[in-house]
Amino acid sequence: MNIQTHQKIVHRLCGRPLSTGTDASRVEMETSDEMIVDDLGLVHGGFIFGLADHAAMIAVNHPNVVLGAAEVKFFKPVKAGEKVMAEARVEDSSGKKKIVPVTVKRGEETVFTGTFTCYVLDQHVLA
Repeated sequence: MNIQTHQKIVHRLCGRPLSTGTDASRVEMETSDEMIVDDLGLVHGGFIFGLADHAAMIAVNHPNVVLGAAEVKFFKPVKAGEKVMAEARVEDSSGKKKIVPVTVKRGEETVFTGTFTCYVLDQHVLA
């Protein structure tokens, strides 16, 4: 895999890339106790969003990709210890703008979907 973006991301918290291809990616994350918000083991939705965002960034796969907007839906809760998989594919590309739908599943069950609007900048956002 030749991943050109988010190279210092913490895979334990945002998922481990399994595959990347032209305008597509798959990223897997095993949820953990450090992600829970209560005594029942509910994983904070921000970690699921982070996984989906990570998959979107890798699908675009450019060093200067940034997130501009996201429209998301959470369908099912996730508990610590469960494995979730994000699949992303660039659906539309117009200049610097990329539209990337992402689905996160636990096995065959969809727990999250989102459409991420990404932008490829001429230089790093902090430059």
